[in-house]
Amino acid sequence: MNQDFEQYHDIIEQLKPMINEPEFGQILTQVAGSVPKQKRFLLKMELKRLARPCTRLIDLRGYVDGKCKLYEYEDQQHFLDDIAIEVFERQVRSFGEYSVGVYEAVMNTENNYRVMHKKEQQASLQPTQPEEDSTPASQQYLAPIMPFGEYAQRSEERMNYSMSVELFTETNKSMLATTVDVSLSGLKLKISKEYRFKSGERLAVQFRGLEHEYMLDNRQGVQYVIESVERNAQDQRLHLKRLFDTLMPSFDRFLERFIHGNKRRYKVNLDNTFDAIHKKTYEQYYIPNFTSIPVYIESTDDQFAPRYALANDCNRQDIFYWNNEINDLKLGYLFSDARIKQCLSYPKGSQETYLYVFHHIKNEKVYFYSASHEELIANASLRDLYLSYGSRKISWRVYKLQIQEVEPKQSHRPLSIADSISESVKRQNQPPTPRLMSRLRHLSHIALLTNVTDDANTLCYQNLPLERAKLPSLKVFGHPRNRAPENIQVFRFKYANQRRESRFMLRTAIQLKVEDMIIEGHTEDISIQGIKLELKSFFHKSTDSQVEVNFPQLQKVTRKYDLSNLSYTVRHISNERNVLHLSVVNDENSTTTKAFFDELIKNNRSKLKAYRDEEDIPGIGEALRNIYANNVPNVAFFIRKEGAKYLPDATATWAGQTRLTNLLSFQAPLGEFNLLPLFEGFNGPMDFIQHTLSHIKPHQRPVMSELFVAFNPKKESASEAIKSCYIEQFANDDQRRQFISQALEQGQFIALKIFIARTGRPDIDRLQSEINYVGVYAVHRAKQLEEKLWNVNGVGDILDITDLVMSRYQFDALTIHDNRERQQYQAHKSIEIEQLLNSDQP
Repeated sequence: MNQDFEQYHDIIEQLKPMINEPEFGQILTQVAGSVPKQKRFLLKMELKRLARPCTRLIDLRGYVDGKCKLYEYEDQQHFLDDIAIEVFERQVRSFGEYSVGVYEAVMNTENNYRVMHKKEQQASLQPTQPEEDSTPASQQYLAPIMPFGEYAQRSEERMNYSMSVELFTETNKSMLATTVDVSLSGLKLKISKEYRFKSGERLAVQFRGLEHEYMLDNRQGVQYVIESVERNAQDQRLHLKRLFDTLMPSFDRFLERFIHGNKRRYKVNLDNTFDAIHKKTYEQYYIPNFTSIPVYIESTDDQFAPRYALANDCNRQDIFYWNNEINDLKLGYLFSDARIKQCLSYPKGSQETYLYVFHHIKNEKVYFYSASHEELIANASLRDLYLSYGSRKISWRVYKLQIQEVEPKQSHRPLSIADSISESVKRQNQPPTPRLMSRLRHLSHIALLTNVTDDANTLCYQNLPLERAKLPSLKVFGHPRNRAPENIQVFRFKYANQRRESRFMLRTAIQLKVEDMIIEGHTEDISIQGIKLELKSFFHKSTDSQVEVNFPQLQKVTRKYDLSNLSYTVRHISNERNVLHLSVVNDENSTTTKAFFDELIKNNRSKLKAYRDEEDIPGIGEALRNIYANNVPNVAFFIRKEGAKYLPDATATWAGQTRLTNLLSFQAPLGEFNLLPLFEGFNGPMDFIQHTLSHIKPHQRPVMSELFVAFNPKKESASEAIKSCYIEQFANDDQRRQFISQALEQGQFIALKIFIARTGRPDIDRLQSEINYVGVYAVHRAKQLEEKLWNVNGVGDILDITDLVMSRYQFDALTIHDNRERQQYQAHKSIEIEQLLNSDQP
């Protein structure tokens, strides 16, 4: 970009998506109204230049600090690094095609050697001054709270229209007001703050502005009731609902014609639709990327039983863990009626426990073992033995289980726009079918299962004494194979960024050959084009390596195909380097590979049923997804990129007053969380989120870390009250115990599990009806919102695991209880303060 336009960078970025719109001239005048007319003309010419189509190929090899790879766009082949690809795609979305502006942006990325050298030269010419960030650290990480699913649905269109009205109270007191928006059955008014109103109060409204302009005569007034009142420093807003106890057909016909004839001139009120698009997009970033397993619990005759589970690409390997040797899902073992009732006996907001799990393979049969925290306390003599032995197994897992109430009606998620807009909208607003609701009617709770296993907690348990002579006594925690658990059906909510083909769960032995080495393992899932497998030892090669795979067990079931030395390419390697994603190599043997797996899948579709793509009742996956979105118990967070920094963009939760929400709410404005603990530590900024998002790719399983927080709410500022440190920053367990002890002495200790992943593209198709609707009336606002949402780079989860961490570091039950009670005291005080602030007393 020409240096003359650097001062107008923000304006240019805002106008890029509108360059080719018919209203571009009008939008330019609105957005750049403060720019002198001559400069505004030059801005227009610069934008037109940037929007010209470009055919130049880009090769950044040797020009950037990054690994470049082939990147194809519309039959053009470029060589770009990851940063350049991100810039290229974002700019193409802005301009609508590959243009001069796209080319220039890609050639000027922050890691370009030329750009870095130029910045160094400029810095050397400037006098050195200590840098000062005008924003305090405690305020840099604020993010608004957006409860998923909470947006208004309009039963009719509202038109923004300002006119004078006269209000009459039930005591015939008169006052003047001004309309903000108008609909057939409601009004929003602006009125002086000197008057006092309350919800439920009736008002008669005379439309003085309409009477003057349209000679409307309606002496008795139109009857309304106050739905809600919003007060601010300047005035107050009344939300009124029409009362139809007195029929006024002539007025209704007039108002309907008036709104229909003027809605393009005065614009329809779109606030609720923009709010819905905003929240739905964040939902669609989150739902494919959480690792927890929502399990839906039915309640009948005071008995609780698991019925359904919701799968995505990030949690399904934890679901597959519960498959036995013949691929029958045994996840139901975890959700006994006794365990569920034990959790429900605790106070609301604390209905949770921890589960310790492993399985044992004998004679090629899988035996599952599990114990809850309470069950280990009840069998205290076996606790250390169970934890010590189980943690030595490769199948060892630690889960947090959270239970909370749900309502089947939460499965219905209508659009934010009225049925009258179109037949398509009316169809989408239809409630779930009676057949579907009959399947959901007994659902009473969600049991959220989250895998929190990591090396730190596993090593702690392995340090416990192991008395092998007592191992037979662990049978009390085993699940008998002759007593089948409740069957759980797994459904997947289908979203846009799903795989190109369906993958099916199949656990079978493999031998992976790489160079002169053979590594044993087994598949986790299969498809025609590829497989996912877990190896018994470390894989030392890199991605894009070519390997050969033998399938000895599958070879026993076919003579038609030779399943030895089949060629695959490694597409992804897990952080532990023992889980691989492979794709078929297109060579002379690929026909055999694809034909065999195609035939295997077709002939066994009924047996490959644990991961469903086709629903026995249409819409059940989406219904379960909607229920979970309305009951997220942890804190989801979203990250945007500003320059080279990753910063919080928004948060979402349905949790009430908890230890976690109290921490994040400390010194934060109402309606916001402060994510300072995730970014700022003892010695300044921590780079876990920055480093992870710089290296992880979309659709990879989230990266997990543990965060220790010392919280002293008696301090005045968040930066003084909150001291945090990621577990990797401690040298050993002694330092971790010391941190916890000091935190307890000065205030409260809180341990958090942080999950972070890169976002994929939002599923715009699911929002198309609402996007099309707002595009009719405010195309520039719609494009600005879309661009803002595309700038979300990361999505994560925050989970409170304080009690688990204190227990594993051998703090006694009384200390753990006292630490929890401090949270309840703080919650009580915060409720008192909030009630005081919201009171109407002077």
